[in-house]
Amino acid sequence: MNIRRKLPLGPLMIDIAGLALSDLEREHLCHPLVGGLILFARNFESPQQLEDLTAEVHALRSPALPIAIDHEGGRVQRCRTGFTRLPAMRRLGELWDQQPVVALLAARRIGYVLAAELRACGVDLSFTPVLDLDWGRSSVIGDRSFHGDPLAVIQLAGALIEGLHSAGMAACGKHFPGHGWVEADSHVDLPVDERQLDELAPDIEPYRQLKLDAVMPAHVIYRLVDARPAGFSRFWLDMLRAELHFAGVIFSDDLSMAGAGFAGGIVERCTAAWEAGCDLLLVCNSPDAIGELLANWQPSLDPARAKRVEHLSLSAPPLDWTCLQQDANYLDGVAAATRLLA
Repeated sequence: MNIRRKLPLGPLMIDIAGLALSDLEREHLCHPLVGGLILFARNFESPQQLEDLTAEVHALRSPALPIAIDHEGGRVQRCRTGFTRLPAMRRLGELWDQQPVVALLAARRIGYVLAAELRACGVDLSFTPVLDLDWGRSSVIGDRSFHGDPLAVIQLAGALIEGLHSAGMAACGKHFPGHGWVEADSHVDLPVDERQLDELAPDIEPYRQLKLDAVMPAHVIYRLVDARPAGFSRFWLDMLRAELHFAGVIFSDDLSMAGAGFAGGIVERCTAAWEAGCDLLLVCNSPDAIGELLANWQPSLDPARAKRVEHLSLSAPPLDWTCLQQDANYLDGVAAATRLLA
């Protein structure tokens, strides 16, 4: 009989290689520095396989490790076979321009489907919604953005968040304070935004207005504000806490991305993001980096941050996959998604 290991959540969210856990991955997930698991398309084959994988992960520790995924809709939807195909958020923005009331209802319903399907399979959190404004400049954001108008983004994202919450899932806004202006892709480069702080006000407004459970800062340097990328910047993370009164979880974006190279090697990157104020640090697609961190990183752990992360996944039990197929809210959401894809 397996016994759950009682252990506070650590500061790292790591990934795994395939559809099931290896012995080494089980060992890594039980390490005191680990506080969560992020999944990718390579970890998904079917709803049943995903449910089996997440059940094993949740059974490893107490409190259970939160399991997250990037599942926004459009081109960023990790789980496809057996899941509802979700539209890119721009489709909701286009509907908003024609029928705003209908768009808000669709956003709420699609948020419910997104969260309910993932939770039925044991996934606790999707890194959504994207709050970046569509300035018509960034291809990596592009149709992941709801709209170029902050009011439209606030209204549509707010409705989507209502849907997420009604299915028992927290909302993580990204990429603070805004990734929509810069053209470079932070996965492969370090973008620099040349605007003054007051020019960033429209991008920041969704974070000021929306009730978010989590935020992910951008791997972008706002050169005229601070020399560090936002996720390594005390200025930006202090703004979140002090000026915007954000009390939820701050996730770093993936620290193996090129946009995080500013801070040095993986240990230095994690130290810089942790000391800047991030609560949970993503390290993805780099098994060697995970091994190095678990062997060599020695942060000062913070029980208050661990508790913040733990509270992200405290919610009522989800509907299972069979019950979902009979749920009126779910069926309305599937229909709304299908109409937007027509």
